[in-house]
Amino acid sequence: MRRSDEEAFSAFVAEHSATLFRTAYLITGDYQRAEDLLQDSLVRVYQRWALVEAMDHPVAYTRKILVNQATSWWRRRSSHESPVLVRDDRTWDGRLENVGEHERVWAAVLALPPRQRAVVVLKHYEDLSEAEIAAALDMAPGTVKSHAHAAARRLAVLLAEPGAAPAPAREATP
Repeated sequence: MRRSDEEAFSAFVAEHSATLFRTAYLITGDYQRAEDLLQDSLVRVYQRWALVEAMDHPVAYTRKILVNQATSWWRRRSSHESPVLVRDDRTWDGRLENVGEHERVWAAVLALPPRQRAVVVLKHYEDLSEAEIAAALDMAPGTVKSHAHAAARRLAVLLAEPGAAPAPAREATP
């Protein structure tokens, strides 16, 4: 690789690695796994940097690699691997308000199936459109809508207030 290509790749990593790491973390729910996932993805981008740099949207291409790597990991994850909950969050500012609610919401997101979780992360945290999510996850836009709807329904159940009565069914008026 030429020196100018290495400098361009280094600038790309410096500019986009935080956003890509956030996506990896939100998809995996595990800090160390997200680091590994991002590193593997950036190695793949580095190997094809001349082609990637010439693309219209190199970040979208890198995000797609990241999501595909995560999907591959979910498929091949062995039974002896188990994620570890890490409480040492370096980005935490020390404020305690809403921590309990954040933990509850995050636990519910992590309880979603991997594809639904990926759709929720890309839609709500990365603010991608349905078409962009479909391209990143290599699925039809209708499937993205279906996963988003199913995830929203599941999250509503998981986040329902304990002891809250379900809404009564409306009767049809004549």
